[in-house]
Amino acid sequence: MTDFATAEPPVLLARDSVEPAVAVLTLNRPARYNALTRELKSALVEEVRGLAGADVRALVLTGAGKAFCVGQDLGEHVEALRADPATSFATVAEHYNPIVEGLAALPYPVVAAINGPCVGAGLGFALACDLRIAAEGLKFATAFTGIGLAPDSGLSASLAHAVGVSRATELLLLGETFTAEEARDWGLVRRVVPAPEVLPAAVELARTLAAGPTLAYAEVKALVRHGAVSPLPDVLAAEAAAQARLGTTEDHAQAVEAFLAKRRPVFRGK
Repeated sequence: MTDFATAEPPVLLARDSVEPAVAVLTLNRPARYNALTRELKSALVEEVRGLAGADVRALVLTGAGKAFCVGQDLGEHVEALRADPATSFATVAEHYNPIVEGLAALPYPVVAAINGPCVGAGLGFALACDLRIAAEGLKFATAFTGIGLAPDSGLSASLAHAVGVSRATELLLLGETFTAEEARDWGLVRRVVPAPEVLPAAVELARTLAAGPTLAYAEVKALVRHGAVSPLPDVLAAEAAAQARLGTTEDHAQAVEAFLAKRRPVFRGK
């Protein structure tokens, strides 16, 4: 079997030098456009799990080099198919699902800095983040049907929630590429900036979020995920419960006092 490991760490985790509460998680396989090997996926699962309990208030997810992530490394996938087709897709449950679920469930905002091509599972990872900033002119694609597959990484839900069922169905069936500018117009990304500005813009956004009410952000994330698939009475009950929890926090009490005193609140996540 071909050795797909590299001398470089497959994933890099760093803290922002200006705001240490902001972490930057980088897929680090630039020579292959951050195509996903077992090594990279395993490392990403572990890093995302570790970040759930870290002293982080905002996370940026990005890719090294010229791409964000072009999805599964097909060379490795072909070897898995040749070895045993019956087990070649175990990676979906073992890696892809925990990565997407982990990113979506982190108790603070996650910003995707989409610096280059974003394809397949890479698009699924980007949509598992809460906000996205993309490089001008970059290409997105679902790509799955082009190799005779249906989507993974939650795309059948996250893409439909982001752009609507009709457009998501079109993008998944036809597999046609779309640009960052189209993604922005559809509401899939927040901003489109020149490629060199993507990571700085994402980090700046993460700094802003890190200074905000992270307890409220966590409740918002959970409510949106719940609300997307739940009946209205259940949504209303969940909102009431979330407000009741937040209503007893120091963040809420001091923010209300700050509003009345016409001063800026300071959120500490308590």
